[in-house]
Parts: sequence; C-alpha cells; structure tokens
Amino acid sequence: MFSTRTSSIRTRWSEALGPWSLIHGSTAVDRCHRRPYAGGVSVSEPLRRNLTHRRIVAVRDGVRSERGDTLVTEEPLEIRAGGPGQEAGPVAVTMRTPGGDFDLAVGFLFTEGLIQPGEVRRVAYCDNLPGDDQRYNVVSVTLERPFDAGRLQRNFFATSSCGVCGKAALDDIEVRCAPVGPGPEVRAEVLVGLPSALREAQQMFERTGGLHAAGLFTRDGELVSVHEDVGRHNAVDKAIGEQLLAGNVPLRDRILQVSGRASFEIVQKAAVAGIPIVSAVSAPSSLAVEAGERFGMTVVGFVRDGRCNVYTHPERVVV
Repeated sequence: MFSTRTSSIRTRWSEALGPWSLIHGSTAVDRCHRRPYAGGVSVSEPLRRNLTHRRIVAVRDGVRSERGDTLVTEEPLEIRAGGPGQEAGPVAVTMRTPGGDFDLAVGFLFTEGLIQPGEVRRVAYCDNLPGDDQRYNVVSVTLERPFDAGRLQRNFFATSSCGVCGKAALDDIEVRCAPVGPGPEVRAEVLVGLPSALREAQQMFERTGGLHAAGLFTRDGELVSVHEDVGRHNAVDKAIGEQLLAGNVPLRDRILQVSGRASFEIVQKAAVAGIPIVSAVSAPSSLAVEAGERFGMTVVGFVRDGRCNVYTHPERVVV
C-alpha cells in the first residue's frame, strides 16, 4: 500500500520498537495487546486480509473456463470514541478494506468535526469481542478530553435538515474550519503527472482492479503517502488520519490526488485538513466546486493524458 521507501522505514521502526507501541508525540498508538504499530501498518501480526481469493468461471470468446481470481476485501469497521472516565461508545460503522484502520478511525473523527489535532491519546483494536469474525473490526479511539457524543448528532442534523439542499452542509463546514490560506503554487506539468504516480503506488489495485486511492503529494510531485480502499472517502480519511497521528495537520503545503471523481465529501474532508489543492482523475461535482470556491481551495478535474481542468482558484496552477 505504501512505497518501498516508506515501507522499509516503517519496518525498521517496528523492529526497533520491539513489543511496544509507536509514540506520535504524546499519542500512544497500539493494539489492546501491545503489538507494534507504525502509521497504520502492523508488521508483526497480520490484520484481517485485505485481499480475498475466489474461484470463478471466466468466459472469453465463447469459451468457458474456471480459474482463480483476487477480490478486494470489504468488511465493516466500527469506530468507537471516548475520553477520560468514559467507556468508548459507537460513533459510526463504515464498509472498508482492512488495513490502515487506525488512520481511518482517526481521520474519520477529525474530518467529521468530532475531534481536533492533539486530542488523541490512544488508538487500539477491541479484542474482547465474541467470535473471530469481529476480530480487528472494531477500533477504539481514546481522547485526552471527554468525547462529546452530542456533537455527532448535531453534525448529522446540520447536514441533513434541508434534504437535497447543500447549503446546510457548506454552512456546517464553515463553522468547523477556516478558509484555506494562499499557496502553494504547483506547476501544471507536475499536476498532470500525479495520477500516474498515484497509480504506480497502488499495489492492491494491480491485483484486483477494484480499489480507490488517495495520495498526498508535495508541490514538486513527491509522494508523501498513499492509501487504497474500496471507499474513496475512506482512502482520504486514511491519508489524513495518518498525517494527524504524525502531528502534520494542517496540511497547508500538500496536494490531494484521488483516483476517481472529486465529490463534495472529498473536498469537505480536505478543507477540514487544510489541504489547498484537490486533484481528481475524473470530474468534480457542482457542490464540490462550490465548496472549493467558498473555502479558497483549488479544485482540479479530468487530470489525465497531459491535461486538466481547473475549476476554482486557478492562481495556484502555474502554466
């Protein structure tokens, strides 16, 4: 899921840590039973499989044959949260591809406005659940302050109260995050090369053809992080959550490249993380463009074949 260089660094960290958890600043990130963790990838104990093998019947040119195929795994992840003196309670259930679960949980809570940077004390799998089918499918996030469960309900009503109207959603984001500041500028030739760089880093897509990806890049096109998931929003949450645990949020100097379209939800999550440029292989939605304009973000679509369309704040794209 990560580049060879990043994976080797994480392997060395885990070997050095031995049986203890990795510390992100003052944040302990581990398992309930103290296995090493490095930015969402455990190297000492396998998580649930992110690939599933199945026998299929293939039909080619009228000829029927049986062969093996590799599918991307899709399983539910329950996210729980709690603070001092609180039992962690359920917040959400998302269908995801196993891997980077801690990043996903933290990224989701952050981009939905339920936590802030520096509030995460510990992230762990809940392994006291009945049955092996739930093992590694429930993640608990412990905070430094009490978790406000009412905020989850308020956020839900703020974004759903007016039905098909998008104004409430935009107003809700404006309350939770300030507009993105100016810069950075990126050369157009760097921007149009990001989809290829993202695609080359997608290891699971090579085997399944069924995954979305989200990558964070520097203004010079250097890959910082890449995550794959069956859900495009999950891939974005994993990328942002990883950076939050590393203490790098807000991401004022990063470009978010996604493998599909730019939906409102993706632009919203990028806005909360302070990402100034969102680039997509396919088209943006109208509400995604409206959000980019409102929050000072550069939204770029149809980034393919050496070309792109800049929908908002084109001053960041240097031709």
